[in-house]
Amino acid sequence: MRSVEATRYVTPLREGGSLPAVVEADDDGMYVMKFRGAGQGAKALVAELVAGEFARLLGLPIPEIVFIDLDPAMAATEPDSEIQHLIRASAGCNLALDYLPGAINFDPAVDAPDAALASRIVWFDAFTCNVDRTPRNTNLLVWHRRLTLIDHGAALYFHHDWDSAARIAVSPFTRIADHVLLPFAAALASADAELSARIGEDDIRRIVGLVPDAWLGSEPGFADRAAHREAYVSFFCQRLAQRAVFVEEARRAHAGRL
Repeated sequence: MRSVEATRYVTPLREGGSLPAVVEADDDGMYVMKFRGAGQGAKALVAELVAGEFARLLGLPIPEIVFIDLDPAMAATEPDSEIQHLIRASAGCNLALDYLPGAINFDPAVDAPDAALASRIVWFDAFTCNVDRTPRNTNLLVWHRRLTLIDHGAALYFHHDWDSAARIAVSPFTRIADHVLLPFAAALASADAELSARIGEDDIRRIVGLVPDAWLGSEPGFADRAAHREAYVSFFCQRLAQRAVFVEEARRAHAGRL
C-alpha cells in the first residue's frame, strides 16, 4: 500500500458518524480521510483496511486505500474547535480512500446491479460481518456508472468483543437479511464458488499484516501484537472454512425477499 502525507484539510463530510474529511495530500491527490482519533477509534480503521483489501482481492470495485500521515500542526489553521481536536488526536498514521469527485449515492430503484455483482457483494459483506450496507445507509456510490463500495468501518464487529469471535466466526450472520442488495443476489452459489477460491490463508495473513502496530494497541486477552494479529487470521480462516453457514443464510433470506 502507498503512504502519503496530508497537506491540507479541505472539508468535513458530516454525514459520516466518525467525521471523515476530504483532504489534499503531498501527491496532489484528494482523499477521504478516516481519523484514528475519531469516536470509533483505531478499530474502525482496522476494519476499513482489512475489509477494503479483502474487497480488492475479490475483484470488487473499491477506491484505492492509502496510509496517510497527519501533522497535528495542521490544527492551527482550522477555525472549528471540534476539527482542531480531531486532528490533534489523530497525529501520525491514519487511513484514506481515493476521493471520487462527482460520485452519487446508490439508488436501488435506478442503479440496480446484475445478479452476479450483487451476489458477490452480499457474500463479501457476510464474510467480513459488515452490518452497515442497508437501505438506510447503503455505503455504495455510483461513479462513472460503476457501483463502488465505501465505508467498511462497521465491519469486523467481532473485534469489539473478542470473547465472542469464535462464535461469530461460524455464525450465519442473520443481519444479511437487511442488506440493500439482497433482493438482487440471485447468484449466491456461483459467487461462493468464485470468491472462496480467491482467498487462501496466505492472503489472509498478508492483509492482516498490513495493519500498523500502532492501531492494535494494547488489547486485553492478547500477550502481544503478534497474538492479536493471529486472532484476526484465525477468525477469517475459520470464517472461510465454515462459509456454507452464512451462504445458506443469505440464500434463505434472499428467497424470503422475493
